[in-house]
Amino acid sequence: MKTFKEIELIAPVQRALVEENYETPTPIQAQTIPSALEGHDILGCAQTGTGKTAALALPILNHLGKENRKARPYRPQALVLAPTRELAIQIGDSFAAYGRHLKLRHLLIYGGVSQKNQVKGLSRGAHIVVATPGRLLDLMNQGEIHLDQLELFVLDEADRMLDMGFLPDLKKIISQLPEKRQSLFFSATLAPKIKELAQRLLKNPVSVNVTPQKTSVKKIQQQLIYVERNGKQSLLQNILADSAVDRALVFMRTKRTANMLSKRLAQIGIRSSAIHGNKSQSARQQALEAFRSRKIQVLVATDVAARGIDIEGITHVINFDLPVEPEAYVHRIGRTGRAGAEGIAISFCSDNERGELRAIEKLIGHKVPVSKEHRAPRAQKNKADALPDSTPRQRSNGKNRHTVEGTETTSRNRFRRKKAAKTAASKLQQEPKRTKWRRLKPRASQSS
Repeated sequence: MKTFKEIELIAPVQRALVEENYETPTPIQAQTIPSALEGHDILGCAQTGTGKTAALALPILNHLGKENRKARPYRPQALVLAPTRELAIQIGDSFAAYGRHLKLRHLLIYGGVSQKNQVKGLSRGAHIVVATPGRLLDLMNQGEIHLDQLELFVLDEADRMLDMGFLPDLKKIISQLPEKRQSLFFSATLAPKIKELAQRLLKNPVSVNVTPQKTSVKKIQQQLIYVERNGKQSLLQNILADSAVDRALVFMRTKRTANMLSKRLAQIGIRSSAIHGNKSQSARQQALEAFRSRKIQVLVATDVAARGIDIEGITHVINFDLPVEPEAYVHRIGRTGRAGAEGIAISFCSDNERGELRAIEKLIGHKVPVSKEHRAPRAQKNKADALPDSTPRQRSNGKNRHTVEGTETTSRNRFRRKKAAKTAASKLQQEPKRTKWRRLKPRASQSS
């Protein structure tokens, strides 16, 4: 299949594709859409940036657009689950673009904002709902949405949902789906838990694997720089000063250090903004729009917030901190190699991150080459200028020095234990010493 015209899509959808200048489908689209149009369940393994959104949206629009039924209040006909708000918004934009000539309504449901407008939209009726698991389950528990009339169900970026701890929510949502439905399942990896979830969700699916994980990063120029923790900021400034760095996405491990780095870059005249899970929805969208329109040069992000970033023209991805999970490395550097395009990914590695580096190299199947263009600066004498170290000290029990996004901090608990120990010690010192009594031998009786 060489063109979209060869795919049996209804005329309004074909018209929208022409207006979007879509001519040749990507591999995931060419192998997925025809089977989905025939009503088969789909198990798709592909990285972000390969055209998955169109692969899931076009079959839904084609199915619902044929019948053009009126939307029922609180009961959507199609549901798409996405791990983050940003990705949900991007999927919603795609439905709006591809379905502009159809009389279909789609609704976005995600957390971080008031649910008032979302409930109002459900009461009016929406053919398609694009949602994040947490907010969707909240509305289900409140009786504001029912899935008993659902005809099509899509689970996008399932691996990321499991990384974010959504597995219990997913199981509850899936348990409410009707038996008679068509399901489309997309994931960048097929780990054992992912396969187990797919078996629970899909019936005789058509499997499509267009981007094996170990070869998905070959078109990205990867560079490694060994640097001490207190030299990372100076190294980053040197790299950003290069005129070839047009737009850079910098990954941090914690929300705190992401904010600190963004502020320090702004202080030296580098236009930047931070994006992470603690930011409000409006702040995150403003940061993304500023980055997309080149109002800022650098976007500092954490893994949880960055999975939905799909912006063309990112020249560099810089791993200021190496990720604890090696799979996140592939997702990170894929931000610059969109849809098979070439890109540059630079990773900083301190002595505390050697273990993370070995896990990454084992996953991708080769060594990350050491950079010949950039060298680490000499260690700073004033270590107070360096950002706090967010590298986990004891990975076996999960105790980190600073809060990693999505985990519980333990520094406050350690402080409380130390304080309690000091208090107990001071009380012992204040207690009077007990006198040790010896049993005295009775004196011999003296004769009178």
